[in-house]
Amino acid sequence: MASLHLSGVFYSPVQYLTQINTNPKFSFSRSSIAFRAPSIWPSSSAGFSQQSPSFSGFLSKSRSFGVFARATTDKTIYDFTVKDIDGKDTPLNKFKGKVLLIVNVASRCGLTSSNYSELSQLYEKYKTQGFEILAFPCNQFGGQEPGSNTEIKNFSCTRFKTNFPIFDKIDVNGPSTAPIYQFLKSSAGGFLGDLIKWNFEKFLVDKNGKVVERYPPTTSPFQIERDIQKLLAA
Repeated sequence: MASLHLSGVFYSPVQYLTQINTNPKFSFSRSSIAFRAPSIWPSSSAGFSQQSPSFSGFLSKSRSFGVFARATTDKTIYDFTVKDIDGKDTPLNKFKGKVLLIVNVASRCGLTSSNYSELSQLYEKYKTQGFEILAFPCNQFGGQEPGSNTEIKNFSCTRFKTNFPIFDKIDVNGPSTAPIYQFLKSSAGGFLGDLIKWNFEKFLVDKNGKVVERYPPTTSPFQIERDIQKLLAA
């Protein structure tokens, strides 16, 4: 269990929040906080370093992800321009007014087949109602997206008949993180910090271009369907 170390006392996250809610004198200085979490990450060779996650983003709870999320920017998804899989600039304001599911994809992951299949089915079911899936290939997790953009496009279109937009391969963690993913992570931080944990982590964006939910890689697209329906009906 992760713990918080304040002035020599260790608290679990639940104990910490209980202290805040029941003891008005319970306070802390930011510099005194050390967030400690078990070593559950893959090695750095799998695509990201074993850094201690940031404590920021811990304080407000996200329902679906079961984590702590925050919104720290007035920007929306429409403020960004990305390159598509063919290298062409794509302003994301072209998706204004639509519900978006943004996901980092990979071609050789154990989650690839189920995710691509379910994503394609959801897209076909809701695309005429104002739903879009934006897929961003990333090779930072186990080197499981090593191919060129052309190879990635051929793989997804040939094997899974995908019709939703796929974009240029990017980094989602580290110093070269794409601006779009800096925005996504700043809008919804995870329980163990802002790091994207693995392939197929998902962000749900409403019709106003704001991130409203974040889901871990193990959440299947079908499990998100009800949330998609609610946003489409809003």
